[in-house]
Amino acid sequence: MVNSIEEKVLSEIDNLDDLYKGAHNIRSNGKAISRTSSKTITISNKQDKAGINVVVSPDTKNESVHVPVIISNSDITDTVYNTFDIGENSDVTIVAGCGIHNCTAQKTEHVGIHDLFVRKGSKVKYVEKHYAESEGESRKVFHTKTIIEVEENGTLEMELVQIKGVDDSKKDLEVNLHKNAHLIITERIFTELNQEAKSNLIVNLIGEDASAQTISRTVAKGESKQTFNFMINGKNKSRGHIECDSIIMDKAVVTSVPALCASCEDAELIHEAAIGKIASDQIMKLMSLGLTEEEAQETILQGFLK
Repeated sequence: MVNSIEEKVLSEIDNLDDLYKGAHNIRSNGKAISRTSSKTITISNKQDKAGINVVVSPDTKNESVHVPVIISNSDITDTVYNTFDIGENSDVTIVAGCGIHNCTAQKTEHVGIHDLFVRKGSKVKYVEKHYAESEGESRKVFHTKTIIEVEENGTLEMELVQIKGVDDSKKDLEVNLHKNAHLIITERIFTELNQEAKSNLIVNLIGEDASAQTISRTVAKGESKQTFNFMINGKNKSRGHIECDSIIMDKAVVTSVPALCASCEDAELIHEAAIGKIASDQIMKLMSLGLTEEEAQETILQGFLK
């Protein structure tokens, strides 16, 4: 089981009350330390590389599977390959958080390579949180690459969150949406100091009446850097919308590149991006209620990232 440090990290990336109730796989420093399958959700090791296969039986309803990763050893790169196969007409939640605790001057890195198959008629909510902490100089690095297939009449809702403490992150995500498949992505990222975050997203609207909505809300402080490259390809009669909003502070740098490509005259695609500072009238209003300037800024940022 987990020690006190690991339990603290787990509490940041997952709900401990829900974690042990159903199917779960806890990975710590490259090894599974706790695993439970259910009647309809099976978790097994990959035979050719590090990682797991999560198979959800057809018609599974109102169940969840938790696959958190914890790294507390320093100077380690943990690479894991996970495959999720969600059977037809299911309705499930996947919680895939990752947390690093590193109190040395060395680098700790997690590399996650994932495949997700949402079969016909299924509905999936996928929650991924990245969190890192340290008491000294160290580098906490997260790199993920995910390829997703959403079959006919499938729905995928993704919540992607990067909490404080991550020094370097890169997210590569490609989603293929088939006939009448739907995608909603909400991304929230916070960076400060010299941290750097990169997000690359490609959504392919392959099937007729497929739709995608992506919302990215980020805050960049200090001398941190954020780069976003979002692309929606309308290959059929479909609808797509990209929205990127960032608050920039201090000497931070934010680059946002929403892009659209249509190869069908019935594709309806929209993008919008905004980068700016906190409005002074918002700060003044909160300060008039008794908050300090710092408290007012923090309140605004927390509300923006919700």
